[in-house]
Formats: sequence, structure tokens, C-alpha cells
Amino acid sequence: MRRHHWLLGSLTLFCLFVYTTELFAEDKEALKAFDTVRQVFQSPRCQNCHIPGDSPLQFDAGTPHAMNVVRGMDGKGAAGLPCASCHAEANPPASYGPKAPPGAPHWSLPPAAHKMAWIGLPPDQLCSMIKDRKTNGDRDFAALIKHVSEDKLVLWGWNPGGNRAPVPVAHDVFVTQFKLWADAGGPCPVR
Repeated sequence: MRRHHWLLGSLTLFCLFVYTTELFAEDKEALKAFDTVRQVFQSPRCQNCHIPGDSPLQFDAGTPHAMNVVRGMDGKGAAGLPCASCHAEANPPASYGPKAPPGAPHWSLPPAAHKMAWIGLPPDQLCSMIKDRKTNGDRDFAALIKHVSEDKLVLWGWNPGGNRAPVPVAHDVFVTQFKLWADAGGPCPVR
């Protein structure tokens, strides 16, 4: 009888080990996928508008936006100087010059209530912020995936016009990695 209990206990430990090893491998892949997500979110195309303060940044160097532009409560600029004053629904023709104001549908910053500012955040904090519905515009993983897959302003980052560098990861690769991370429950790196 004791031998039977020992065998059952050993089998249970073995199954637990295999299950834990599989979970660790899944988390490892999901964390690797999150590093791709982090690269995109912390590229100039994204973080120039995802700012902690109220003045957006511009260009690849992330310099303060000219003309004292500010976020406004809804993220669409100050009263009397909305973003749409300079930013059209699409990038202007190349003949306008490399520093002409870019454009995309609903050009704006996140609203003041949900700044989603991730400039300089370490990966663990960025990960937590992306998933936190209180700070991400009340989006669950399905809504986040839809946002990064289809939103025209997000897609602009891969076709920024002028002499701006596009997001450093191909959009289809980014979306695949975002889904892999989300499907694993969005595990965050540990600092």
C-alpha cells in the first residue's frame, strides 16, 4: 500500500513539474512577445503622443511640439487651436516638404483622463499600464487588439510621411506578437 502511495505521489509531482514547465515556456514566449510590443509603444511614433504632460513631442528626437501646442481635455488640442488646424486626415504630398505636419484620421493625443504615458517607463510598469482598464481607456484585450490592428491613427505610425522613421517592427509582426502576449494573459516582466 505504501508503495502505491509513493508511486501516486511521484506521478503527481511529475505531472506538476511538466505542467509548470509548460507554463514557464508559454510565459517565456509571451514575455518575448511583450518585448516586441514594448519596442513599438516606446518608439517615437507612439510615445510622442503618449506623454506624461500636456505638450506633445515631435520628430524622431522627441522634441517639444512647436507653437506651444497642448493636449486639451479631450486630447484634440486647446480651444481655438485644435490639432486639426494643422494635421489633416492624411499625410500631405511629399512636395510640401519633409517637415510638413503629418496627418491621419482623428489626429489627437489620448484624452487627459487616460494619458497612457509611457515615455521612460520600465517594461514591467509599461506592461501594467497597457492592461489597466483605468488607464487605457477601459479596453480589454480584445479592444486593445482591435485598436492596435485597425485604428487609422495607430496605423499611421507605419507610414508617417516626411523624413520620419516608421515604427521599427512590421505591423503584422507587432499584431501577432501583441496577440500572443494577450492570449497568454498579458504576463509582465519582473524587474
